[in-house]
Amino acid sequence: MSIVKYVRRPFRYSFFNATFILIGLNLLVFLLTSISRSLGTYLALNVMLVSHYHMYWQFLTYMFVHGDFTHLLFNMLGLFFFGLSVERTIGSKEFLLMYLVSGILCGIISYLVYLFSGAYMTFLVGASGAIYSLLLAYAVTFPRNSIYFWGVLPIPAPLLVAIYAGIEIASQLLTLQHGVAHMTHLAGFAVAWVYFIVRMGINPWKVWKDAYR
Repeated sequence: MSIVKYVRRPFRYSFFNATFILIGLNLLVFLLTSISRSLGTYLALNVMLVSHYHMYWQFLTYMFVHGDFTHLLFNMLGLFFFGLSVERTIGSKEFLLMYLVSGILCGIISYLVYLFSGAYMTFLVGASGAIYSLLLAYAVTFPRNSIYFWGVLPIPAPLLVAIYAGIEIASQLLTLQHGVAHMTHLAGFAVAWVYFIVRMGINPWKVWKDAYR
């Protein structure tokens, strides 16, 4: 079997509400880290802890840690609204693979950015990178669907991806808000884009172009 066929070998479709399992895990970790602040330090992603203390699990665990309830709430809303629709379409196994691969790669990319920029004391937390990947996945899966911004203004899903990407690029270049992981969000879009091409043989740009001919 060629490498391409192996990489693109599909899972047998199954659906077991992986979205709700992920939401439950995020809620559990939030509860535990609220009780024990030191636990959050071990689970969040930090350059020094990974480089010097070999806490490599942080590339996975950081995405389940959130700074406060508002941070958790908005990420879980994104996971629910985008994740559930994508999961029902591509199946729970593919959905989980996409979510975890996106989150881990976003963590690795952010780690490298922090390492080479000298942001050694930054602790990266939150599922935002993976959520941004799901937003792009939703726009590819449902290219003609509109998302109601603040529940009022309908915006086509692909256009919303473009708007958010522009905002994140501008924020990364023009501001110094180290507390907001703009690079992680952009990485989420980039990783999902590559995932569709490599794993699923789908070019998001072609999907959008065909949808709006």
